[in-house]
Amino acid sequence: MVKFAFKCFVLCSVLFFGVLIGMQQANEGMIKMKGYNDPELQGAFQVENKQTGDVQASILGNKITSQDLKGKQEKLEQIEAFNIFSQIGKQIATIVSNSVAAFLESIAGWINELVR
Repeated sequence: MVKFAFKCFVLCSVLFFGVLIGMQQANEGMIKMKGYNDPELQGAFQVENKQTGDVQASILGNKITSQDLKGKQEKLEQIEAFNIFSQIGKQIATIVSNSVAAFLESIAGWINELVR
């Protein structure tokens, strides 16, 4: 299950970055087709280094800064939401894991009795 989730994550990441690269290539093609650089045509992904040493990125025109990410992380830590479905899922997983382990141990014991 973990391998499947990892493969899906990698595949989605590759496809996402492929779309961004395709949009960037389309933007460059439009600039070449126009024959001049139009300041209103922005790239899909831009990274800017400021004089203060900060790095600012923008994806599809939305600016992303490290301060935004820190603020969002602090907000998530403050929420500390309790998800009842997550807790129920964890309990069911524990029960199923323990029951399967007990079942396999009993089968292994039964096979050992037959072999002796």
